[in-house]
Amino acid sequence: MCGDSMGAMPMPSLTLLRPRARVEHAALGAALALLIGACAPRTTVVAAADAAGFAPTADELKRDLYAFADDSMRGRESGTIDEHRAAAFLADRIRLLGLEPAGDSGFFQRVPLTRTELSPQTTVVVTMPNGTTRALKVGPEVAPAPSLGPGAPAPKRFADAELVFAQYGIVNKKLDRDDFAGVDAKGKILVMVLDAPPNADSVQKTMYAGPNGIAPRFTSAMQHGVAGIVLVCLGKGAELYGPASSQFLHAVTPRDTSRAPSEDERPLPPVIFASEAAAGALVPAGWPVRANAQFAAGTKLRVRVVATRTQVTDYNVVGIVRGSDAALAKSYVAVGAHLDHDGIRSGESPDSIANGADDDGSGSVTALAIARAAMQAPRTKRSWLFVWHTAEEKGLLGSDYFTAHPTVPIDSIAAQLNADMVGRNGDDSLYIVGPASAPKSQSVVLGGVVDSVNAAMTRPFTFDRSFDSPTHPERIYFRSDHYHYAKLGVPIIFFTTGLHPDYHKVTDSPEKIGYPKMARVATLMWQVGVAVANRSTRPK
Repeated sequence: MCGDSMGAMPMPSLTLLRPRARVEHAALGAALALLIGACAPRTTVVAAADAAGFAPTADELKRDLYAFADDSMRGRESGTIDEHRAAAFLADRIRLLGLEPAGDSGFFQRVPLTRTELSPQTTVVVTMPNGTTRALKVGPEVAPAPSLGPGAPAPKRFADAELVFAQYGIVNKKLDRDDFAGVDAKGKILVMVLDAPPNADSVQKTMYAGPNGIAPRFTSAMQHGVAGIVLVCLGKGAELYGPASSQFLHAVTPRDTSRAPSEDERPLPPVIFASEAAAGALVPAGWPVRANAQFAAGTKLRVRVVATRTQVTDYNVVGIVRGSDAALAKSYVAVGAHLDHDGIRSGESPDSIANGADDDGSGSVTALAIARAAMQAPRTKRSWLFVWHTAEEKGLLGSDYFTAHPTVPIDSIAAQLNADMVGRNGDDSLYIVGPASAPKSQSVVLGGVVDSVNAAMTRPFTFDRSFDSPTHPERIYFRSDHYHYAKLGVPIIFFTTGLHPDYHKVTDSPEKIGYPKMARVATLMWQVGVAVANRSTRPK
């Protein structure tokens, strides 16, 4: 899931989290060509049977997830050969299942991207009034932003100025806080703590310690004419540093062949995320016990950001199971998941590979199991469209590209069922997002189908609808691939078992998945898809 992805962090005007030497190696190109050349669909004849008998199983999900989230996939990071390896794995599996290729190159849809990577020449150095210096480690301790996302102005690459501290960087009358009061920040590098103050309520804590608290701080800082911005991730906000550093060290954005702007053409100051490990150098001594703690006069920060840009190609994986009805087969039930994750996270333990077993290995292999069921069961009237999106963690880029360049008419998609993180958190709870979040009530009827199918299951889920609001502080509706389909009027349901302590960490591994529950989620999605695929009318 994107950002705070479930990948890139959703922010007004800024894409800060949802990360290149050239990666289209000859060997990979040959492998993809072989797969593409072997993509001829095959026909499987099956006897009529109850579709429920073909439902996904815990055994197949476990088998596939241990392969897909294995260390050999190296975290499946977008813009790398590891993402290509994951895409090839999925394409090979659906080829063997007999799906019909539906990309622009066999099962692959090419997604043109730009990878921006911080150079080892990037430096962030604190200088004390007595002249001693501390060079902060880029990656483990600090992550300067080479860019702030598609459409955002470019930040400057250099700064050398005094440090000034503004506590949490919050202006909120209800909390009786104005952290900028008495702070002379003009022309200085402003440090703020990305966490919530102790007197914040639960909603405010979610806001100020999460990705949605970044933009207000940024706006306030800019109003004070700062020379740079440092956000130190502490407390609950410490969870944001891993995704932020992953994004900034090697960012991925839509393809951009324009000239990189000069320093004079960059209107924004440098932006730096800092981890807890850097707090000793970037938070004044005595804070928060001394609320008015400030840096010693003459404490400076020198920033030098050096980055390279490389044009790369990632891949959505797309396949079709053709329906049986001559008319209805021209419309589709779409099943989606994202195939990418965070890649290598240096300096973390127990190892450095972010396997992304739940996020979104669980959704990817769930979609595989549904594809297998759709191929082996009696054909539904409508067709099935399976899309494994790339670069979700970099800002929903793969789904954005697919919906802008669909390989089937976008208005032929009757519904989109999205699986993102469906393998954790107890036995019977399941979050459903869409009926109340999607615009113009376009997912209400589809939500009713989900409710009916769930109620008829031997062991129904207890649906948690708390995330199903476009104004929820976590903004879950905006943070996975269904969002781009919903924007175009497609009814969507987002299935997720929710966040957990291993979210976007190297500890999100296959042995922590609850495979029996995951099989029940996959079965629910499969049966919802069958119900929609056999309806005479669309769920809208």
